[in-house]
Amino acid sequence: MNLFSICSLSFFSLFLSSTLIFTLGIYYLMIDYSIFVEWELFNLNGSMVVMTLILDWMSLIFMSFVMYISSLVIYYSEDYMQGESNMNRFIIIVLMFIFSMGFLIISPNLISILLGWDGLGLVSYCLVIYYQNVKSYNAGMLTALSNRIGDVSILISIAWMMNFGGWNYIYYYDFISYSFEMKFITMLIILAAMTSSAQIPFSSWLPAAMAAPTPVSALVHSSTLVTAGIYLLIRFSPMIYFYNYGSFLLFIGCLTMFMAGLGANYEFDLSKIIALSTLSQLGLMMSILSMGFPKIAFFHLLSHALFKALLFMCAGSMIHNLKDSQDIRFMGSIVNFMPLTSICFNVSSLSLCGMPFLAGFYSKDLILEMVCFSWINLLIFFMYFFSTGLTASYSFRLFYYSMFGNNNFYSSFSFNDKGFFISFGMISLLFVSIFGGSLLSWLIFPIPCMIVLPYYLKFLTMTVVILGSYFGYFIFKSSFSYKLFSMNMLSFVMFMGSMWFMPFLSTKFIVYLPLKFSYYSCKSFDYGWGEILGGQGLYNLFIYLINYIQCWYDSNFKIYLLTFIFWMFILIMLFFI
Repeated sequence: MNLFSICSLSFFSLFLSSTLIFTLGIYYLMIDYSIFVEWELFNLNGSMVVMTLILDWMSLIFMSFVMYISSLVIYYSEDYMQGESNMNRFIIIVLMFIFSMGFLIISPNLISILLGWDGLGLVSYCLVIYYQNVKSYNAGMLTALSNRIGDVSILISIAWMMNFGGWNYIYYYDFISYSFEMKFITMLIILAAMTSSAQIPFSSWLPAAMAAPTPVSALVHSSTLVTAGIYLLIRFSPMIYFYNYGSFLLFIGCLTMFMAGLGANYEFDLSKIIALSTLSQLGLMMSILSMGFPKIAFFHLLSHALFKALLFMCAGSMIHNLKDSQDIRFMGSIVNFMPLTSICFNVSSLSLCGMPFLAGFYSKDLILEMVCFSWINLLIFFMYFFSTGLTASYSFRLFYYSMFGNNNFYSSFSFNDKGFFISFGMISLLFVSIFGGSLLSWLIFPIPCMIVLPYYLKFLTMTVVILGSYFGYFIFKSSFSYKLFSMNMLSFVMFMGSMWFMPFLSTKFIVYLPLKFSYYSCKSFDYGWGEILGGQGLYNLFIYLINYIQCWYDSNFKIYLLTFIFWMFILIMLFFI
């Protein structure tokens, strides 16, 4: 192991920073303390453009989690990206990504938030197109343009907030009045958060962004780009509740969770299944935040970051050993060849399902109990619990495909768990995926709240998870039966597997009319009348005239000679005059 490689140096510096910041965050949480630092850069028409930092328990703990996961992801990249010729460039781009996210976390000022937000958008584009091929370029463009909508909405809100004399949203918490300006700004911030967190109708970029290297996906889907929107809404939550945007966000979040859970059950790409699970969890965070529980949403944000990073690392280890094959139908009996990866994969999957006493259980069970406790309609209640069952379903389906059955992969694959950097990264996240939820629940909620529910609601969560697990086993069996369900119900499977045709609606549907119009315009003007009357017409006219005059000269030598004498005579006359 080279202690002076860029991966090792980045790992040690980020890991130490994470430990220090986490300790400071716990201290600030215990004494209920926060630091607000600002210095004025310049003054613009009475509005101060200031650089602002907020250091409270929420920003510090989230920053420490981002740094901890990032340090392990970079260390993991030493093995995963071992054949990469530009390793230093890759690590520097990842560090720029982490820096942009950190800038966004500690900024209560919309201008500095925009700098971090734009940094995330631009660097994510560079990372998605890292493997330079057509698929990556298309995915990168979809990711960049989807997030650009959020950038534009933040820019408009910055312009609108110039009326208030400052851009620090924290100033307006205690002075919210029912004004159109503040309502409009809150709406724009919600739009920005929906694009970053890939809520419906902006969901299609998240699975497409899996074209990036797997270490980047582990970082993006756990604690950076997709969580930026949720974090921003947690900060803006008083304004969301004041202007009654909660019901709209609740419906969008539940619909996203439901759609992603259904889609993952019909997907065969390992990375896309995990990406859709991220989308499902983002919908869960968005919906519980909209119901008036920002602390619970933040709690699930942190616990989800831990087990999702581990899940991606395990998937990356499998893909690495399968020589970049991601189709789960080629897997099987991996538990016999990669026991460590299989253990970590199953722990993180069970944590995602909400199995008791793992990290995901503490936040997910609390969310579902608060849903039972809240005043909601039957549709939202059904979507919550059915989506939880779907989470268990696709997790167990993935488990059966990859761990059980015969080995369906090619004999040339050589499997091992001997990569030190990959194993170290997975084991370090394994412990926090088991104990992290319990630790965070005691830290964030020092006084436990008593939720009293009847037996049938109290056990509903576990019942739904068990039924979902059986349903995942049933899908696994039906996929290998003589009469394939996916072939008999091809239209239904295509509709569900393509996220309700959302990638088509986000790409071809939007560009179809402009491209058709430009094609007909080009055909009519450039290739039609414009070509005949324009450049090509003039060219043909001149060629015709030149040929005609040349033919005239060639056929009559006398005229040519007389014309020559005539021109010579005129020149001589001009010379003597």
